[in-house]
Amino acid sequence: MTHCIFCPPAIFSSAKVLHQDDKVYAIEDIKPAALRHYLIIPVDHIATVRNLQRRKEDYALVEHMLKIGQSLLQRDAPGALQYRFGFHQPPFNSVNHLHLHCFALPYTPSRWKKFKYFSYGPVGVFLEANKLLEKIKPMHDNL
Repeated sequence: MTHCIFCPPAIFSSAKVLHQDDKVYAIEDIKPAALRHYLIIPVDHIATVRNLQRRKEDYALVEHMLKIGQSLLQRDAPGALQYRFGFHQPPFNSVNHLHLHCFALPYTPSRWKKFKYFSYGPVGVFLEANKLLEKIKPMHDNL
């Protein structure tokens, strides 16, 4: 595998870590698109949302990522207008290491940023976290 800027230890030398546990870590986005813009990144290298399957462990990971993002935004931006959580889908992802974008709105002034993080349905640029969870929910497992 080639060098990945989101894999440890590289990420820890260039980003402020907001949260870390055995599954994920959270950082501030270096080019924030909103009042608060955090990234929740799995410790294990998973390239994109396309690598996730209908498996209990994949579902649990994305669910954990979402819970951490929600917790951080509620702590740091309790009065935000709205919260959004989602993933860029290939070929629109900027880094080939799965990461959840967590926003406390409003967006920063820029028309492009609003469109970059807008959901356009199944072929869109940005996949809402809850839609990904629906897509990868195991069919016959009790979660």
